[in-house]
Amino acid sequence: MEALFAITLGLLAASGVYLLLRARTFPVVLGLTLISYAVNLFLFSMGRLTGDAAVLGSGTTYADPVPQALVLTAIVIGFAMTAFVVVLALRGVGDLGSDHVDGCATEEEQTP
Repeated sequence: MEALFAITLGLLAASGVYLLLRARTFPVVLGLTLISYAVNLFLFSMGRLTGDAAVLGSGTTYADPVPQALVLTAIVIGFAMTAFVVVLALRGVGDLGSDHVDGCATEEEQTP
């Protein structure tokens, strides 16, 4: 279970970094979102990965509620920041006429 979870986190983070390195605004937004998902899953796994751990009530083992609260807060903040970045990217496309992150439409128009 832990190995599958670690591989999933690694794939999410690697995909996010790959999309961040793209030169268009939409892949950059998707890359930031994937990295935030990977971080949220990592924080959530800090609470425990067992199925019998209880937060409330009676049980033999208890899960730590702090990582769950951190993940919930990170989801809300991540959604707000994603909405802000999408609006900022749309404004950049409207002003510059291109969705390239440095403002140039093609490589020929870039200055060295």
